[in-house]
Amino acid sequence: MVALRRIFAVCLALILSIAPAGAALGPDSIPAAFDELLKVPMLSNPAMIVIDGTTGQIIYEKNIYSQRKPASVMKVLAGAVTLEYLDPQSVFNTTINIAPEEKIVVIRGSLDPWISLDHNVARKMNRASLPYMGFNTLSAIKKANGGSLKNYKVIYSNLYSKDVANLKAFWAKRGFKPVFKQVTDDEAFLAQGDLVVSENSPTVREILDFMMLWSDNSLADRLAGLAARAAGYSPNIKGIETIFRTLLTQLEIDDSKLVVADASGLSKKNKITAKLMGELLYKIRKDEKYALLYQSLPVGGVSGTLQDRFTTTAPSAVGLVRAKTGTLNGTATLAGYVQSTDREYVFVTLADDIAKGNAALNKARAAIDRVLGRIAAPNIPAEISPAP
Repeated sequence: MVALRRIFAVCLALILSIAPAGAALGPDSIPAAFDELLKVPMLSNPAMIVIDGTTGQIIYEKNIYSQRKPASVMKVLAGAVTLEYLDPQSVFNTTINIAPEEKIVVIRGSLDPWISLDHNVARKMNRASLPYMGFNTLSAIKKANGGSLKNYKVIYSNLYSKDVANLKAFWAKRGFKPVFKQVTDDEAFLAQGDLVVSENSPTVREILDFMMLWSDNSLADRLAGLAARAAGYSPNIKGIETIFRTLLTQLEIDDSKLVVADASGLSKKNKITAKLMGELLYKIRKDEKYALLYQSLPVGGVSGTLQDRFTTTAPSAVGLVRAKTGTLNGTATLAGYVQSTDREYVFVTLADDIAKGNAALNKARAAIDRVLGRIAAPNIPAEISPAP
């Protein structure tokens, strides 16, 4: 039923947009119109840039060199370095073995960023299931130890601390309380005995798609950390900042005003400029290497974190905006691409000084939607009737 309503909304918006398509602002009209549209109090002097997606020409600019909080727009950088350093088709494997003679459980991970605590969700989304691994391990230990869960220890490698804590809690509830010890991957490999269970994650491509579509903070931080590790750096914030700056340097984008506190945008200490993000979006759109990042962006009024946007605020833009949202208390951001008849614009809007609270946030979002609604229009070729 929800899907049918969305299809109806998209169709209705496209029908409505046909009539005013000719009224969509052209490049020459955008600056004056946007200056007025962005004066609204609920946006509180935002930063914005609009770039011609074909030529790279800046069509509109406002506060584009001002450092602003990006919120989850920061995930565009996380997604870009993921595709720069990780193979989109690769998967993460986690195995659990037991060595009955030594009474050791050996968990050998590969830093799977998406192990699920819900078995049904795991199977539905092809994710590694922590309950499945946990239950199978308990059964193997009981079988090898005469029904007892005592006197075993666990050694592990390449697991996130959160997943270790989740596994400890899962087993503790079922009477298994071994001592855990972190070891190197080589040590885990040498110690492994009989295979109990082996679980894989979805591909990096699928994980990236979910992260961008639904703005998953944990996945953004973990994917960026894995990218840093693949690039030869520590998978921490220093490594992440290094690969962010390396990517921007490679793309000849000024990173002097970039401040990196995390890869997800959750921290208010993060800072970017509209110009930096606009140039990044423009350049990755031109490079086939980053096509998956473009495809993973939510579509206005249709999918992900944009599925409820534009349908009432700017119906003519439904289906025509593909962008990354950003939300913090006092911050509303949006950055991506908008179709405008026969051209595509890159845009970035950073409103990070709005009033606190959901009411102010919703008003700011609606204002941003209406601004984009002034340039969004489908590319509908004119029909020429044959001569009689």
